[in-house]
Amino acid sequence: MSGSVEHTRDSKRPAPPGKGERVADWADGRLGINTLAKSQMRKIFPDHWSFMFGEICLYSFLILILTGVYLTLFFEPSGSEVIYDGVYTPLKGIQMTRAFESTVDISMEVRGGLLIRQIHHWAAIVFVAAMLVHMMRVFFTGAFRKPREVNWLFGWTLLFLGIITGLTGYSLPDDLLSGTGIRFAQGAILSVPVVGTYLSFFLFGGEFPGDAIIPRLFSVHVLLLPGIMLGLVVAHLILVFYHKHTQFAGPGKTEKNVVGAPFMPIYIAKAGGFFFLVFGVLAIMGAVATINPVWVIGPYRPDLVSTGAQPDWYLGFSEGLIRVMPSWEINAWGHTLELGVFIPFSLFPLILAAIAVYPFIEAWVTGDKREHHIADRPRNAPVRTGLGVAWLTLFAVLMVGGGNDIWATHFHLSINAITWFVRVACFVGPALAFFITHRWCMGLQLRDREKALHGRESGTIKRLPHGEYVEVHVPLSRGELYTLTAHEQPKPYEIGPTVDAQGVVRKVSRGERVRARLGRAMYGPSAQVPKATPEEYLEIQQGGGDSHH
Repeated sequence: MSGSVEHTRDSKRPAPPGKGERVADWADGRLGINTLAKSQMRKIFPDHWSFMFGEICLYSFLILILTGVYLTLFFEPSGSEVIYDGVYTPLKGIQMTRAFESTVDISMEVRGGLLIRQIHHWAAIVFVAAMLVHMMRVFFTGAFRKPREVNWLFGWTLLFLGIITGLTGYSLPDDLLSGTGIRFAQGAILSVPVVGTYLSFFLFGGEFPGDAIIPRLFSVHVLLLPGIMLGLVVAHLILVFYHKHTQFAGPGKTEKNVVGAPFMPIYIAKAGGFFFLVFGVLAIMGAVATINPVWVIGPYRPDLVSTGAQPDWYLGFSEGLIRVMPSWEINAWGHTLELGVFIPFSLFPLILAAIAVYPFIEAWVTGDKREHHIADRPRNAPVRTGLGVAWLTLFAVLMVGGGNDIWATHFHLSINAITWFVRVACFVGPALAFFITHRWCMGLQLRDREKALHGRESGTIKRLPHGEYVEVHVPLSRGELYTLTAHEQPKPYEIGPTVDAQGVVRKVSRGERVRARLGRAMYGPSAQVPKATPEEYLEIQQGGGDSHH
């Protein structure tokens, strides 16, 4: 009897904690991980298909780091001249830099080297493309408004650094194409007034091309820029986690709540699966789609240029600016100011800077200091949407200019005709795109208003007693009505009376006048169709309407 009682007591004694549990307890006691996880891992995140663009940015960046570490083990960033004696017979006996030779060795001799190198290059292209699309999604939906202005600047900086990192990266192999690109960049630097020559000598360590540029580009590409970008990515993700994604208007969604799935386990499971999907697609692209075959292009020589030399797509914007600019120059006091290069070289960062400061301009025009967690539908902000489409149109036009020789040879066109077309389209294209987009958004707003008031077209034709034929409309559900009418319509800033009741004239600053004009342009009657109100809806429903026009 006593033995059975003793056995029962032993069975109720808790089992000692396992090794993993003891390690977790030790870490939690010193780092507070369990407390942090309990409060944050169940955080709710809204879900929408457009959020995947930001995830593609993150995953391609991680793949860039992984593949870049592998390539760093075999690449030799040296500008010293050697005679090739490797396994690739067509290049035997040709003089080249050690950087080019090691790139060929990676492609031909290192196990998996060509695959990793091509995955790295494709990941860089996808990374910049995904960042551009992601930022355009944020721009068109107004997701840059308070409290996300700082995150917008982080994203813009990542885009700009991604472009520069891409330039330094594809310049490292020192093949004829990348060497031509470096020469192009050096010519742009030389166009800077007064200090251009000094900057060029500082960067290249003397006359072009020199022996110092490749090691310097390597340090910048492998250490400096990735380190800065990694810090920005971490800061960006922290702010995204803190503020969460914006959510689109819908039933139950307000500025005060979040409707979605918890971070653990649903969101993290989706994210993990999507990472491997992105990795798989990039691996397939690296395996079947050749990119930058340096062994075909050959090593760089300052006296040669490769036929159809083109940079990666994200630098076609800057190349197009310089190619279509007239060759203006000023010669004075023994100095030459090359405006044909300096002006477009200056416009490239200025246009990007305008994108960076836009959120602050819009906040200043509206005077809105509230937090916004509901994303706009692009149609409800016609001016903003028109500006975004105009910028993309300018980008596309300049891409055509950057490849004017390719367009001319492939489509049997005159290169001069293409150049003049791009010059005109740089001004006409964005203006036309803005006008069409603005009108399109206004039309969509009008359609939403009619749909909210009268319902959806059913396709059913009804004959009225007096002989008229009409189409029957089906009333929308409350959720659909809410989605169509939940957006706000800001009122434009008004200066107000300039003379008070005592006849004293109030001085109006130039900034106030500019703000009022921009407010009328962005939020005046010409920029938004008044949305349907509950009073209008009830009046139609109670007025004996047959749910038809």
